[in-house]
Amino acid sequence: MTGSSETGFSIQRRAARALLLGAALSGAVALGACGKNDRPKADIAAAQVTTIGVNSYLWRASLEALSFMPLLQTDSAGGVIVTDWYPNPENANERMKVSVTILDQDLRADALRVAASRQLLQNGTWVSAPVTAATVQKLEDIILTKARDLRRSAIG
Repeated sequence: MTGSSETGFSIQRRAARALLLGAALSGAVALGACGKNDRPKADIAAAQVTTIGVNSYLWRASLEALSFMPLLQTDSAGGVIVTDWYPNPENANERMKVSVTILDQDLRADALRVAASRQLLQNGTWVSAPVTAATVQKLEDIILTKARDLRRSAIG
């Protein structure tokens, strides 16, 4: 990972945190403005949805994002998804494997960890090859965007 990609990644995570913090503060201000007789309605799209042990938006978004890959292991209570090797349809000599870990019950950018492995076929043997940081970052961005979209659709 280069310094510039780490910086961009950090900026994106900070921006995502700032957006979530802004939404939380807006909700707090709205609740503070309620009169004594006004009761706030239940937020069915709360950022913390934990009926399966982890944030359900992150969980569903991860499964959706990886739906084209065969799943090897899933644990909704622990928030772990591991795919089996997926051959690159454009290059039969390359395959990828992905693992997603949901680290928190809140819908937050730092509640998601994605790791990927890549192998190349050389002389009939699969050999490990590096995965670019941009690939992992793009997958994280896809999952986070899908999770936010799921949450927005639950609201409206």
